[in-house]
Amino acid sequence: MAKPFGSTSIAVRETGQEPFYRQLFARSGFGYAALDAVGHVVDANATLLTSFGVGSILQLPAFEACVSPLDRSVLAFAMRTRMAEQAPWEIRLKRPDGNEFWVLASFIVPPPLPGGDETAPALIVQTVDIDERKRNALELAERESRWNHALESAGQGVWDHDFSRGDLFYSRQWRTIRGLQPDDPIEATLETWIQTVHPDDRVHVLREIARQENGEAPFNVFSYRERHRDGHWVWIESRGAIVEYTADGKPSRIAGTDTDITERKEAEERLAQMSRRLELALDISRIGVFDINLRTNEVRWDDRMTEIYGLTGAPDGMTWEQALHPEDRQKASAKVNEGIIGNHDFANAFRIVRGDGAIRHIRGRAAPYVDTTGAPRLIGANWDVTDDVELQEELKHAKDLAEARNAELETARARIEYTALHDHLTGLPNRRYLDAAIAEAAGKARESGSRLAVLHIDLDRFKEINDTLGHLAGDQMLVHAADVLTGLKGPDEFVARIGGDEFVFLSTGSAGRNLATLAEAIVSAMRKPVTFNGHICRFGASVGIASQSGAAIDAKQLLVNADLALYRAKNRGRSRHEFFTSDFQAQIIVNKQTADDILTSIEQHRFLPWYQPQFCARTLDIIGVETLARWDHPARGILMPDTFLKIADDLDCVAMIDRLVLEQSLADFADWQRQGLGIGKISANISSRRLHDPELAHSLRTLDIAPKSLSFELLESIFLDDCDRTVLENLAEMRKLGIDIEIDDFGTGHASIVSLMKLSPRRLKIDRQLVKPVSRSPGQRKLVGTIVEIGRSLNIEVVAEGVETPAHVAIMRDLGCDILQGYALARPMPADAIPDFVRRQEWRAHAGHARDLQNEVRRTAAAR
Repeated sequence: MAKPFGSTSIAVRETGQEPFYRQLFARSGFGYAALDAVGHVVDANATLLTSFGVGSILQLPAFEACVSPLDRSVLAFAMRTRMAEQAPWEIRLKRPDGNEFWVLASFIVPPPLPGGDETAPALIVQTVDIDERKRNALELAERESRWNHALESAGQGVWDHDFSRGDLFYSRQWRTIRGLQPDDPIEATLETWIQTVHPDDRVHVLREIARQENGEAPFNVFSYRERHRDGHWVWIESRGAIVEYTADGKPSRIAGTDTDITERKEAEERLAQMSRRLELALDISRIGVFDINLRTNEVRWDDRMTEIYGLTGAPDGMTWEQALHPEDRQKASAKVNEGIIGNHDFANAFRIVRGDGAIRHIRGRAAPYVDTTGAPRLIGANWDVTDDVELQEELKHAKDLAEARNAELETARARIEYTALHDHLTGLPNRRYLDAAIAEAAGKARESGSRLAVLHIDLDRFKEINDTLGHLAGDQMLVHAADVLTGLKGPDEFVARIGGDEFVFLSTGSAGRNLATLAEAIVSAMRKPVTFNGHICRFGASVGIASQSGAAIDAKQLLVNADLALYRAKNRGRSRHEFFTSDFQAQIIVNKQTADDILTSIEQHRFLPWYQPQFCARTLDIIGVETLARWDHPARGILMPDTFLKIADDLDCVAMIDRLVLEQSLADFADWQRQGLGIGKISANISSRRLHDPELAHSLRTLDIAPKSLSFELLESIFLDDCDRTVLENLAEMRKLGIDIEIDDFGTGHASIVSLMKLSPRRLKIDRQLVKPVSRSPGQRKLVGTIVEIGRSLNIEVVAEGVETPAHVAIMRDLGCDILQGYALARPMPADAIPDFVRRQEWRAHAGHARDLQNEVRRTAAAR
């Protein structure tokens, strides 16, 4: 860099000499400044001083201070000798008042001048004012940035087709909509691109593109489907505008935006389907709908409403009131006024006189509301219930007749019941009565822990008396035997004739009687001679005895055991008694081993719950578990229900097992709640026998069940429309306790839609037989989808069980199932494995490729 010669510029000017370099830029339109070796401004032309708003260089600081702090780093490079000859720099200069302005600055090292002018500066700075242009450019860039960010954040992809320059631009969001990466190539030819458009939309798309390119539509909006990179179809709304034309008036540049409207289209389709179903439901149910503007009294009735009232013309504000039966007019109108004034929905019941003069009974519901214009309106529905009312009247008449005959029927019933339960000859209870009595006695003995004994009695040599003296003599002997047994019977004991010459004696009580003494008394009394028509009749009796105590009592087995003991007594000479002992037990121990193990395991609480988690179909979060009974057999380990359920049912102890499993499930659930695992509910199966148990409600009330934490699964095969009263009462009690009802194995049993609506379960579980083939059968997916739609229309959650693969996970989720359960996500496990399973979240990885598998299934289905 050249060094200054002589004194400062001011000193030079004071001598009256004008340096050569000043002659170069004194009157230039550009700004010029001369700097010395340390960067001070030693001279400047009027243009530069004016741009700084000063009149003298004395008002200017060192040149570096004249540069904006934001650009001083640039200055350090620009003023270096080796950089001085490079292109101009865009920098901001700072006026003394602090305002900044943009210039294009060149830094020049002056060449040696002729004559060796010692006043030459070290560096000359030339400036061009570009402030307005620069600020306009920055403002334009800022506006473009804001618009780009706005479009991107709104999910709109930008495209720009400049045909004159052959420039096609597509924004990042435009690519994202189609699943493309920023650097993915884009096929520019229309012939190739149109192949990615849905076949049903191609003609429409080509027509719209042609209209715009021909200039017919300066601004155009249309929708179509385009294939996403992963294979599915995306609905796109394209908006385009012609922004430049050629000299002959043809479009040369078209720009616009694409928006992904797939969700909107799907929502529109769902709304259309729902509207079609609603219209069909209204048509089938024959329900009429009306709408009234309460401000203008404008009335709108649908066709079904017009048909119900038998109108031939259009209704007006007075039509309804004029159609009311005179006797119902005041009450029905008052009901409407009450609902409107109170601003609440209401029900109504009244009669109308149709246009043809027929009287019909009508039921209705209506509700006031305010429309979008602020007008008060009333909307509602009417339906004809004349047939129901007439049926009710007939039923009431029949009820009156039935009540009038009630006393007579009650007497007849008692007589029939007595006849059905008693032996006509001896007056003793018969076999049917015995079955009920022994079951009751066994139940009481189990509860109290007392003993129940069965004495099976058979008369010896009775056949000989019958054959020799006739049936009258035999009948007399039977009456005599009945009297003997009745005489020996205590207050808590029971005697029955079960057929022929066989009797059964039940002995109950915690202390009980000496059964051997009782049996000897029977045998001894039967040996005594009896006179019939002058003939001495002698016969005897053989007795088989079996007894049990406490919870192990099995009424049916007691009868069998007593019969076996009687058989031995007869084989050993008759007129004696025999006890069912260990000798008998040894003969049937193999058959009874499992039954005994079950009863023992009940006492030892070896029946315990295992759990299979249930997952939210959308998030794969655990929302509950299904409780599954398992038997922890002391020798055989954990056993599934199919190894013990039938025998347990024969033993009539399924309810007890269910109780044990349920109690432990509730305890486990409470522990999970304390640990904050997020498991919201447990579900458990309930058998048909348990549903018919009158004591079920009482049993449930003794448990600590939090509302909505427990649901019972009813097998669809046992859920019929003709549930008896006990079942209905039990279901009602469950709801009072906050227990949800689920229908299990739905789709393979007998539940009707009507019965489903009547029961209104919280959830229904699609049977695994229907779920398994959905990954390979479009028809099966359609069937399952229909079941899901039924559930949705009835506001019932749908659970898919048997979800065995990741494909099942994705398909059942997309079909609309709410809850998933199956081996693809989790297998059944004991309670102590649940916390670790929940925390590890491993099922998410197992289901991670569900979307890819689902797309593969769709492609396979489309190929078919």
